[in-house]
Amino acid sequence: MMRIWTYCRPFKYENDHYEIKYSYSLTTYTSRLYKEGKLIDELTGSLVEDLNVLTHTLHSIDANNKVKVSVGYINWLTVGIEIYQNDERIYASHPGKDIYFAEKIIRKLAGAQDTEMLEQKRQIQSEQWQKNKHSIFADIGLGAAFFIVSKTTGDLTLAAFTSIALGLALVVLQRFVRADLLGGFAMFGTIMLLISALLSLTFDSEFFVQLKGTIMGTLGASVLLADGMFREGKYFAPRFERYLNSPVKHQHFVVGLGSISLLMAGINYSVATLFTEDQWLTYTTIIDLPLYFILFFCLIAITSCKDAPKMDER
Repeated sequence: MMRIWTYCRPFKYENDHYEIKYSYSLTTYTSRLYKEGKLIDELTGSLVEDLNVLTHTLHSIDANNKVKVSVGYINWLTVGIEIYQNDERIYASHPGKDIYFAEKIIRKLAGAQDTEMLEQKRQIQSEQWQKNKHSIFADIGLGAAFFIVSKTTGDLTLAAFTSIALGLALVVLQRFVRADLLGGFAMFGTIMLLISALLSLTFDSEFFVQLKGTIMGTLGASVLLADGMFREGKYFAPRFERYLNSPVKHQHFVVGLGSISLLMAGINYSVATLFTEDQWLTYTTIIDLPLYFILFFCLIAITSCKDAPKMDER
């Protein structure tokens, strides 16, 4: 699975150099413990189920010493580590910060659900992932193709048309496979790439390809805000709820999502106009998606409505 980001937390113990490398993908998070550059332990968790602190065990020279290294999120943007020797903390990468920050919040959001209900919820999440993973992989594949062609050729227009060709190929392939390849944003992204590429050719400028995120965000935000303000989110909210863990307040969610889309469009425009093409490419490939996910999940937490009617009760 492709890693989205990796945090590195070096430390020293008993004159040996260690390092924690904590990474995450779309579905998992992994902590790797290195000693003098050699991997000695690896732990992995599932984002579908939890976001718990991961704890490694170190083998000390003194057999009586029990040494553990714990790593977890101290906020929504970064992780910290703590080292315990015989249950006494001897080191913290971020003193005063709580590495159980994310774990506590997720448990709080889960509420007082009993074990059976929690297991049912996890089962539903797992089924949703199995149903939607092919379309997610298709989205990632198109984005990766755009990035690779752009990096190797330096031609954003060629990269856009390459992704368009792959998007059309997915449409053809969908006729021969049962897996849902087009349920995500593959087709929408392909259409927006086509618009950007045609503008680029018309005006003989690759700058319009860079504005893909701005054009997509503005158009999407307009539709979302119109639905949220004039129809109280009745069109988009129920469709999004099929992919969420709990119901949401329809109007607040859709208006919030439209606002996020406008914000991301503005950021993309700023990066495209104020920075170099290579810096923009790095932003749109590495930073744009994680930032959007952070804002999206914050919106879900704010607009979550446990008492909202279930899908089959509407």
